[in-house]
Amino acid sequence: MKSAPIIIVGSGIAGLWAALHLAPRPVVVLTSECLGAQSASGWAQGGIAAPLAADDNPAEHARDAIRAGDGLAEPEMLAWLTGSAVAEVEALADLGVPFSRNGDGSWLLSREAAHGRARVAQVNGDQAGAAIVQVLGAAVRQAGHIELREHWTVQALLADDQGRCRGVAASDRCGVTHRLAGCSVVLATGGLGGLYAITTNPPGNQGRALAWAARLGAVIRDAEFVQFHPTAMDFGVSPAPLASEALRGAGAVLIDAQGRRFMADRHPEGDLAPRAVVAREVYRQHRAGGAWLDGRDNPGVHFPQRFPAAFEACLRHGLDPRCQPIPVAPAAHYHMGGIAAGLDGRTGVEGLLAVGEVACTGAHGANRLASNSLLEALVMARRTAYELRDAEPAERAGPLPALRSHGELSPSSLASLRDNMSRHAGIERDARGLASLLEAIGRLEQACGPADSLITARLVADAALAREESRGAHFRTDFPQPAAATRSSFVTVSPDRFGNGGIGCAAGLTS
Repeated sequence: MKSAPIIIVGSGIAGLWAALHLAPRPVVVLTSECLGAQSASGWAQGGIAAPLAADDNPAEHARDAIRAGDGLAEPEMLAWLTGSAVAEVEALADLGVPFSRNGDGSWLLSREAAHGRARVAQVNGDQAGAAIVQVLGAAVRQAGHIELREHWTVQALLADDQGRCRGVAASDRCGVTHRLAGCSVVLATGGLGGLYAITTNPPGNQGRALAWAARLGAVIRDAEFVQFHPTAMDFGVSPAPLASEALRGAGAVLIDAQGRRFMADRHPEGDLAPRAVVAREVYRQHRAGGAWLDGRDNPGVHFPQRFPAAFEACLRHGLDPRCQPIPVAPAAHYHMGGIAAGLDGRTGVEGLLAVGEVACTGAHGANRLASNSLLEALVMARRTAYELRDAEPAERAGPLPALRSHGELSPSSLASLRDNMSRHAGIERDARGLASLLEAIGRLEQACGPADSLITARLVADAALAREESRGAHFRTDFPQPAAATRSSFVTVSPDRFGNGGIGCAAGLTS
């Protein structure tokens, strides 16, 4: 019997890099849009953090990440990441990614928040994600072992009566639902920023894969840690255009309504403090009268050449950043939590793997170090691909199970959920607000059924309520100090606890 292919759900950097490294094993890549069209990877501006400079090394890179992770970043995971970083960047360069170079051919590196030195490999200032996705997409289209199915939307994972992942249910571009068998399924679906009213993510990134995996028994780790980018452009739109952190690395500064640099006396690293710190200060300034990113002096007249994406976004909204400060506000940006997995993508559910932002390896801890996201996606994707490529192909006998419907949110229900998530599970949280959020989720479950987005929102809310401390990106106004013990959270779903087919979550913290 011919073995089923490996199914990869998602076409960002993690999914594409895994697909390429699975050769010669047959692979099917499913993406809900045209390749690269709605990918958070493609929207990433900064680049890839790696110790590429002659005076840098993996240990220093890891130390910066551990410090940013606020007690929860796992040193062994970071040793793998930082030790593999240079090889991954060089592999992309060999494939044709046009990383910026100095006149002598050395890497042109930028500095971002909480890095002790310039360490981010970039493409023309803020073009890294788009350039990488373009190069990987072209390679995937030419690869003979990969079948690319664009405009295919996954609805659920399919499991047998032993709980093993057997494949996916997905609808094609005509809306016809298919059950696809896979010897393994690799989730590379990105984050959950689309659950918030203002995000820098594609709006479809609502963390549905966390619900799919949790229904099969996967553990969701550190779901409460949602990173808000401090300098999303505040033009009243979502997704919000991003003012890359590299802008502050190049000398742009945060100012208040009176033109004062408010980060200078808030943290020793000022405007380049860890993201969680800067995001909270920008949030408070925004509520008090506004916050702006001032690049009039640096990058100044060089803005169009050094940061073309940010410059064009400003012009679209009638602002010239060479002459005017950019209004900014925090926006949901990256999820440090996700499906608990090792760097090899294994989730604990047979046949199910997760790579990139949808996974949680513990490498980012409570607050991701800037530009470590693409790095983790690359390292995880390669290791996962090699594990699957070299494993004996598993045969899956018998018919696939039927698809069970879990409900769907209407546009108005989704808008209500996003508003409640931003209000109660945003940059600042407390028990009363989180309880209100859980009540709102329960009402939506009663009306719509246990839709995937509701389950994921419940995972975040339950984990946030269980963590009675402030750490990294999780700030509780009723528990403003960190606890003495550093513990990760682990959430599982249980059968109906709320009626009407809803799913209850059990959250706990473990040292």
